[in-house]
Amino acid sequence: MGCAAVMIPGLLRGPVGAICTQAASLRSTRSAVCHLSLTSVMKSKRKTDHLERTANVVRQEVVSAAKVCGAANESPSVKRLRLLVADKDFSFKAGQWVDFFIPGVSVVGGFSICSSPRLLEQERMIDLAVKYTNHPPALWIHNQCTLDSEVAVRVGGEFFFDPQPADASRNLVLIAGGVGINPLLSILRHSADLLRERANKGSGYDIGTIKLFYSAKNTSELLFKGDQICLTFQKNILDLVNEFPEKIACSLHVTKQTTQISAALKPYITEGRLMEQEIRDHISKETLFYICGPPPMTDFFSKQLENSHVPKEHICFEKWW
Repeated sequence: MGCAAVMIPGLLRGPVGAICTQAASLRSTRSAVCHLSLTSVMKSKRKTDHLERTANVVRQEVVSAAKVCGAANESPSVKRLRLLVADKDFSFKAGQWVDFFIPGVSVVGGFSICSSPRLLEQERMIDLAVKYTNHPPALWIHNQCTLDSEVAVRVGGEFFFDPQPADASRNLVLIAGGVGINPLLSILRHSADLLRERANKGSGYDIGTIKLFYSAKNTSELLFKGDQICLTFQKNILDLVNEFPEKIACSLHVTKQTTQISAALKPYITEGRLMEQEIRDHISKETLFYICGPPPMTDFFSKQLENSHVPKEHICFEKWW
């Protein structure tokens, strides 16, 4: 999700418990594997905020208190947070986002979860990665947030991958731009969990191959690439490529690289923008396409896929702002 804002006078002036009590909730509904978020097709001549833009998008009822239990700089402009979630009924599907409530800040953030659902199931934790902007929640995360800071979160979004064991096997193509990697990394990590479950138990969803295309300005802004120390419990992109070389592959693109590319990254890096022909080479009737990035990027690739006769129900996208 992009950094979006809405003012709710009086809502966030009290403690976290007050947030959980007062925040409006929407009833969630069960849906299929591949979803096209309503936010992805909303058009407006003016810049809208997160709650306004997602007003018609399904949210869970649970608003849970959470505590910051880990933080690190993922890039010069992006900070990772790990949250310990209090409510045992809080859950999410890979690709979804959270409304992010901060005591004393009257603006509600919207940030995609980048960890897998398995981390929440096993450790009661979720990860976020937030880019520095003038958006009040992002400013708070970068300038004021500390270990043990308390916030509240609520899950929403209709852009996710949540296959059931008996569902038909699908290949995934994940197309990310900038911090649009966040929900796609959650899907990638969830896919790796499904592969492990299948290998260990001989049962569960039989996922096909996963190809990640990821573009950023330079290698320092390629998030989660795997050349940094990772917060405990979660593997990064190259870790997963190396763990499942026959199932997971990645192509990393940089558009404005000015420094030398490290030897570890060089085999995966292409200098220049991601081209439509690279995506077309992966089209098949068994493939689902998930796209998240700046609106011009998501518009371009979703249109190219439609023009290549990919069914619309196989093209899932979400824009960040």
